[in-house]
Formats: sequence, C-alpha cells, structure tokens
Amino acid sequence: MSLVNLSWDPVLLISQIVSMQSLHYLTLSICVPPLLNLFAEPSSLNYEGGAANVGMVMDWREMAGRPTVRGMQGEERWSAYRGVWSGGRKVGFGRPEDQWDGRTDPMRGWVIAFCWLLACGADTYYLYTLIRRPRLILDFTLTLVFNHLVLTTYYSASMPTSLFFWLVMVAGATFMIIVAEQLCVRREMSEGLKVVTAQPSADEETEEMEMGLLPRTSG
Repeated sequence: MSLVNLSWDPVLLISQIVSMQSLHYLTLSICVPPLLNLFAEPSSLNYEGGAANVGMVMDWREMAGRPTVRGMQGEERWSAYRGVWSGGRKVGFGRPEDQWDGRTDPMRGWVIAFCWLLACGADTYYLYTLIRRPRLILDFTLTLVFNHLVLTTYYSASMPTSLFFWLVMVAGATFMIIVAEQLCVRREMSEGLKVVTAQPSADEETEEMEMGLLPRTSG
C-alpha cells in the first residue's frame, strides 16, 4: 500500500500531460505553416486566415478538407458582415468572389495530415524521454489524442465526422504506442543487464570471502 502511495504523484502526472500536449502542438506549429505555404493553394489558404492560422492545427475540418468558413447569403448580409468568420474570428474580408472562388483545396488536408503523423513521430521521442516507463505509454498516448479531440470539437463547434481524420488519429496513435513502448522496453532491458553485471550478488561475495579464508596448501 505504501508503494502505491509513493508512486502516485499527481503534480508529476499533470506536468507530463501538459508537457506532452504542448510539445505536440509546438511540433505542429513548426511543421504546418512552411509546408502549407509550399504546397497549399494560396487564395483559399489566405482566405481562411493563412498558413499560421491556429485553425490549421486545431480545426479537424482543415485536415478533412472541408470548408470552415461560413459565407453569408445575399448582398445585404455580405455588406453588413463584410467578410467570413471562422473559429470565432474574422478570416476573410470583402466579397468572397474578390478573394476566393469557394473551392476547397484537398492538398491542404494532406499536408496537415502528414504534419500530424510527423508530430507523432516526434512524440515517440518525447514519450521515451519524459514518460520512460513502457506501461504508461498507452495511457499518455490516448490522453494526448483524447485531449485533442476535446479541443478540436470545442474549436470547430462540431464533432469530428470525417473518416480520413479518424484514420489519421488511429494511425498516429498506433505508431506512437508501438515505437515508444519498444524503445522504452529496450532501454529497461539494457539498464537491467548493466546493473546485474556491474554488481555481484551477496552469495557470490560470501563465497569469495570464504575462499579467501581457506589456508593455501603447497603442492
């Protein structure tokens, strides 16, 4: 019972969860903007707030290749709102036909999905460094994905309904669990072997002492 209490550290647990989530989004924020600028269609990308828009990371519809802007119907509503809102803020100004033809860019979704899998690859190193214990890898991976689902649902005000989005989530989580667990297990095995070979057991030490006390006989 005391061993369980010693191993339970809520401050450490919360710190690890926050660190993993922050590092994951930091990796995405580094990868997504430059790749979108290189491969995404410029006009639709700019009308949705640009490559550095937080929605490119937090809105599941961006990965699914679905439109996130909500255009107003009719001349009067366009003149009144003078733009399009997405994620609670204005991302486009003026008439839509002046800046964007209304078509979605499928390449944008593929780029964001690739960046998500790339971030999952980096997460394996974060899990290996911060979490360390193989039995906790599954819990922290699922916690990271669950937190993202909560945040993206809140940001987009809708539950993820894209099969492509869910496939990317499952693929990334599976990769993280398998690779990180294997790395942690190998480290524990190597560290265990080093400890065993470096320190002799008590029986071996006793046997050596007893052999040293025996009188030597001349031949």
